[in-house]
Amino acid sequence: MAASPGPAGGAAAGAVHGSGPFGLAFDSGLEIKTRSVEQTLLPLVSQITTLINHKDNTKKSDKTLQAIQRVGQAVNLAVGRFVKVGEAIANENWDLKEEINIACIEAKQAGETIAALTDMSSLNRPESDGQITIFTDKTGVIKAARLLLSSVTKVLLLADRVVIKQIIRSRNKVLATMERLEKVNSFQEFVQIFSQFGNEMVEFAHLTGDRQNDLKDEKKKAKMAAARAVLEKCTMMLLTASKTCLRHPNCESAHKNKEGVFDRMKVALDKVIEIVTECKPNGETDISSISIFTGIKEFKQSKKTKSIDEELELAILKISHSLNELKKELHSTAAQLAADLVKYHADHVVLKALKLTGVEGNLEGLAEYACKLSEQKERLVETCRLLRHVSGTEPLEITCIHAEETFQVTGQQIISAAETLTLHPSSKIAKENLDVFCEAWESQISDMLTLLREINDVFEGRRGEKYGYLSLPKPMKNNANLKSLKPDKPDSEEQAKIAKLGLKLGLLTSDANCEIEKWEDQEDEIVRYGRNMSSMAYSLYLFTRGEGPIKTSQDLMHQLEAFAEEGLKLASSVQAFSKQLKDDDKHMLLLEINKLVPLCHQLQAVTKIPLQNQVFLKVDKSITKTRCIMATLVQLLSLCYKLLKKLQMENNRWVSVTNKDSVDGKT
Repeated sequence: MAASPGPAGGAAAGAVHGSGPFGLAFDSGLEIKTRSVEQTLLPLVSQITTLINHKDNTKKSDKTLQAIQRVGQAVNLAVGRFVKVGEAIANENWDLKEEINIACIEAKQAGETIAALTDMSSLNRPESDGQITIFTDKTGVIKAARLLLSSVTKVLLLADRVVIKQIIRSRNKVLATMERLEKVNSFQEFVQIFSQFGNEMVEFAHLTGDRQNDLKDEKKKAKMAAARAVLEKCTMMLLTASKTCLRHPNCESAHKNKEGVFDRMKVALDKVIEIVTECKPNGETDISSISIFTGIKEFKQSKKTKSIDEELELAILKISHSLNELKKELHSTAAQLAADLVKYHADHVVLKALKLTGVEGNLEGLAEYACKLSEQKERLVETCRLLRHVSGTEPLEITCIHAEETFQVTGQQIISAAETLTLHPSSKIAKENLDVFCEAWESQISDMLTLLREINDVFEGRRGEKYGYLSLPKPMKNNANLKSLKPDKPDSEEQAKIAKLGLKLGLLTSDANCEIEKWEDQEDEIVRYGRNMSSMAYSLYLFTRGEGPIKTSQDLMHQLEAFAEEGLKLASSVQAFSKQLKDDDKHMLLLEINKLVPLCHQLQAVTKIPLQNQVFLKVDKSITKTRCIMATLVQLLSLCYKLLKKLQMENNRWVSVTNKDSVDGKT
């Protein structure tokens, strides 16, 4: 089954108001019902198959007969529920009603046939000699089971078409409202239409989010995630860009800024429909297929499938080996360049300068920093293009393309927003608009770190945990009863501070990984503990962005406790290693250990402080302390590696001298 509004999706939103997307009051959505029935039917049909294949001479005990009857009844009941859902879909979709009803009738007949053939209640009575059962008519059961699977499949495929239509309708509603927003001339009218637009976008986000989760093709899933990420970020941009235009109707840069947002959203909406319907407009080619990664991959399939003589095969093997070497060099260069670029731009100096020139109304300053941002944008775009060639998987390649497009478009929009603010330096709306676009840029810089980490994981054979883009907020039923389960949400200022701390933490995990990769023995205790700490710190970094496996402050505290314990284990291993060193080297290493141990104890103390109303303060202290530990870890790993190499050289020299003395003695 490919499509399904999930329990948190559009159908659940509908259920809050008393009806689902098809006008039915199903709590978990219509598609969830069909899927649950499907999942019930298939194992039961499997059991029937087992019963069909039983040996004729098997003794028919009461227990066996009861089991057969229970299976038959369960199948019939499940089919009954399935048919009700199918009929409900048919009643809401007249163009498919006849096809769905025919399939439902077939399913019902099959269910009743199976129930009749597995009815063992009167089998042991004298008058039951002529009764047709599973024991006397195996062919009938097989036919009924096949008919059941066939009819269920038909209904599910037709339901899938309904869901696709639902997504298309939702997209069309969004587009129609966007057209009204483009033409709006007053704040009051804008507020009314944008409120409607927001509701429609939430519905569209739910439908497409559930569709994304159900997609089996990882490439399509990545494309859907990229398109939804654009829509999510552009929704807020659309709000501030439109307000700025209304406030400054004669400002050309404000209109240019707004048009850029509308254009990007329309492209993203079309992309979603293209994925859902599997149709490309105007026979366009897929840009994601043009890369070194894909080229090398295709060349290696070709060499296995074609029959060629030995000489040519040897030549191809040599070329293949050279291509692997080229891939390694290209990956190393691209990854290092990307990491350096992200670190260099982590402080967002140019964005801060643009904001300052805007509020000062400094046109000369604007021109200077707009030029610098354009240069930065071009470098980032080129880096994304380079990363595409070493991405390693099609979903990551698509994410690289998404990052490239985001930098390309957002960079230009920041400049137009900054120009509007410079022309109207006292405008609060223009300032807010620039802030929104700058936040989108900062978010994409942060996403680059995650992307780079995942590309490295694939290259090194570690398929890291994948984290999708955040979806728009989903409404929930019984909010009052779910307060205790809601993730802790800091306000915008606190969130910005945590995000900044998190980015620095993320960069430190990258530094730690670089140090770890230097070690030849990847199973060394120091390396293992260091890798574990880096992995935990990366999860903490994702938490600061509202992503990853850590969802609440309580989850965070558990992770921090584990992180501190791992740090103490590392300190213990390093201390054991120090016993092999000379006094000076040992003293130098112990100084670093003496920094790490107190920091781990301090972090443990922070995690034990009661939360109460000081959640942000506790999270802030914890992340800050974790950063200090990671900085110490990087220094410690680097020092341990150098001292290990020094120790190995001294040992080799000693062995060499010993061997020479032994040879001289024999002579």
